[in-house]
Amino acid sequence: MPRFLPLILIALAVFLARPVAAAERTGTDVTGTEAAALLGVAGPVQVRRDETGVPGWAVVQEGRVIGQIGSSWEIAGTVGYSGRPLDVLVALDLQARITGARLIRHEEPVLTLGLSDAQISAYVAGFRGLDLAHPAAGEVPDILSRATVSSGVIRDGILRTARTLATARGLLQGSALDRHSYAKAGWADLLAQGAVAETRLSLTEAAAALPGAKVPLPQGQGNFLHLWAALIDPPTIGQNLLGQQEFTRAIGALGPGDAGLLILSSGLQSHRGTDWHQTGIFDRLMIVQGATRWQPTADRYRIIRSLALPEAPAMKEISFFALPAAIDPTRPFRIEVTARRETATRPVQVTIALPYALPSAFRPAAPEALPLWQTIWQAKRVQAGVVVAILAVLTVILFAQDWIVRRPLLWRRGRLAFLTVSFLGLGLGLNGQLSVVQVVAFVHSLLTGFRWETFLIDPVIFLLWCFVALGLLFWGRGVYCGWLCPFGALQELTNAAAQRLGLRQIAVPAALHERLWVIKYTLFVAVLGLSFQSMHKALLLAEVEPFKTAISLRFLRAWPFLAFVGAILIAGLFIERFYCRYLCPLGAGLAIPAKLKVFDWLKRRPQCGRECRLCETKCTVGAIDPLGRINANECVLCLRCQVVMQDATQCPILKRRARSTEGA
Repeated sequence: MPRFLPLILIALAVFLARPVAAAERTGTDVTGTEAAALLGVAGPVQVRRDETGVPGWAVVQEGRVIGQIGSSWEIAGTVGYSGRPLDVLVALDLQARITGARLIRHEEPVLTLGLSDAQISAYVAGFRGLDLAHPAAGEVPDILSRATVSSGVIRDGILRTARTLATARGLLQGSALDRHSYAKAGWADLLAQGAVAETRLSLTEAAAALPGAKVPLPQGQGNFLHLWAALIDPPTIGQNLLGQQEFTRAIGALGPGDAGLLILSSGLQSHRGTDWHQTGIFDRLMIVQGATRWQPTADRYRIIRSLALPEAPAMKEISFFALPAAIDPTRPFRIEVTARRETATRPVQVTIALPYALPSAFRPAAPEALPLWQTIWQAKRVQAGVVVAILAVLTVILFAQDWIVRRPLLWRRGRLAFLTVSFLGLGLGLNGQLSVVQVVAFVHSLLTGFRWETFLIDPVIFLLWCFVALGLLFWGRGVYCGWLCPFGALQELTNAAAQRLGLRQIAVPAALHERLWVIKYTLFVAVLGLSFQSMHKALLLAEVEPFKTAISLRFLRAWPFLAFVGAILIAGLFIERFYCRYLCPLGAGLAIPAKLKVFDWLKRRPQCGRECRLCETKCTVGAIDPLGRINANECVLCLRCQVVMQDATQCPILKRRARSTEGA
């Protein structure tokens, strides 16, 4: 291929992309009939567009608002894996329940070709009835296994749109702590905001409350107990009070559902006392919230030496306690400190109560769910670990290739074993088949607004692409095409079986072989170029890839697709990796950036191509020319030529050297 082909493709993409961005950002309109269907109400309704804050539509019936409708493209900016807008209309009633959802627009490859319209509609409709204020386990539809990325984007778009719209319209009030926002604040600021609460009992007041004490209390306006309290989970409170390091240590010690409470005091009375050293219970303290009473224990206590705010008053004691889940930090509660004194007849006591309510400024407007990609990565951490292990093994193989190729039997068995894992484990097991559609989606995302979240949704595919991107720089396209591609592995394994059964291989003449390369590069350019005119048509053309039929859908597809895959595999029995050689647009797409490869790991001798052409004849994909040069665009990095070069029983150069040594 011409060396300037990448520049041509980039220029073509930029030129064609210019009118697309504006054309795709047209808004959706909602009719009264659609609104009534989405809300599930009878009778005529009116739809009123609301552009203030979060855009959407208010649905009005008989003069009153009965629901809200929002567009995932307008509100959440939902972009599918194809790189194009994915728009879902989401309807809410006044109780923040999803009453209906309708997929308006998409150009997703799996949704277009892998699932029926009925399956798509059923999946989107499955969100009906979801209560955003009290979501129950199992109510949110699971991601479709055959459309992981696309259905994941749809789900994320529906949920984010619904939560944002409900919050903006006052249908949903958040209760979670704001554990992310930070603003610098001083002691006076925190007191003024209510982030730090305080109360005080003077010596005179304490003496009146504790009459007859054996040890009389002094009189005066000095502090019997000056008490402060603060929830430190919001960084604006905790980080300003404690400083970054102490705040991090305190928050890091909290368990799931816990919250951090700071109690500070000065004066004659201690809020901690000393008995807790023996009993493990802070008998002077009680946290009260409604009917719940919790007494702090030593296992939930941490001493704090000082505050990070120099302007804060001098403190005698600073205690950090981990509030249990039984105490809701977003609801008001109070801290009670009990002071006891002995008298001649019976003990007397006084309780100093400090009410505390977290200011609304430290509670986000709506509960924040984990980003979809983080949720998926947590759920698929085992699959991700398996992929990492496979990639680690391949890395060892490639770095140790000089040692491996000197052992032909180890190389052969190891390669067949790895290809089996790629086909059965990576392909059929984990659905780790890359596609030219993903290359097209990546190009579109670069031109219309790149978003990591879209590509992070599928951990298996993301890890593979990250490894392939590095592999293109280190080794070329053969890292994926020759080792990790499940369909490529299937072709090589079936051809190996055919050769064991004695099927005669067809040697394609060099002149014809090189001309047939044009097909796959033409297909790649056609798919990429057509995607700027019509993504749907580009996805139809991308069906030239048999990957979806053979790997993603495991041959469960209509007979024309099965016939196409069967013809490719039959041709591959006689011409090893027939599809990889001449038809694969993904291989062509990977070959272009592979020109940036900075290392040359495959060795050649000066005699290669001049005195010996054995490697050329042994190369199963025809990647070595008559001059002995390896064409990196076609090489699948199988290492066969390296095995031949190191084998003294095959390589004519080594044989001649051995004879010369024996003669000497």
